[in-house]
Amino acid sequence: MGHHFLCTGMTDNSIAVERHPFLPFLPANAQVLMLGSFPPQSKRWDMPFYYPNRQNDFWRIMGLIFFKNKDWFIDDKGHFKQQDIMAFLEEKGIALYDTATAVRRLQDNASDKFLEVVEPTNIDALLLQIPQCNVIVTTGEKATSVISERYGIAIPKPGCYTDFTANGKGMRLYRMPSTSKAYPLAISKKAEAYQMMFREIGIIS
Repeated sequence: MGHHFLCTGMTDNSIAVERHPFLPFLPANAQVLMLGSFPPQSKRWDMPFYYPNRQNDFWRIMGLIFFKNKDWFIDDKGHFKQQDIMAFLEEKGIALYDTATAVRRLQDNASDKFLEVVEPTNIDALLLQIPQCNVIVTTGEKATSVISERYGIAIPKPGCYTDFTANGKGMRLYRMPSTSKAYPLAISKKAEAYQMMFREIGIIS
């Protein structure tokens, strides 16, 4: 299986390659695989799990959509409740990973703009482990471009989807607004977009 290697044109071999710090989170009942670009540096983590930076609104958006409370997954000390998050994902059938397995950070930050994908994730192999999944959701522009390049498909507009085939099976790629606070859209509007997607794919009624 061929891989497409995405380079930014700014390759600097003096910068260390970072491997992905987490195993893919793949509930057996997963109907949807949500993919970001790559986790931030560990110094920015509030927990050793996906979307660990408190400056990212992913878990607040999930709280708003599923529990009408953006702080549902945050404890009284302001930390993410990792066990509750994992139980929620298992219950809803939501798998998580990222589109890059190895990267170079061209600047000392979490910005996708300065992220060079050294090794794209083998998405087909992930999908074989979650046979009920026929939807991929990307949580930002970088992740979307990696997937569109891998499968040779058009990049959907934010909040929209493109149909494609993986492992001989019909799939749908949703491109969603970035959950980073740097993305200029109110959290309520981001939550609306994600809620509409979850409704369309049957995760919520």
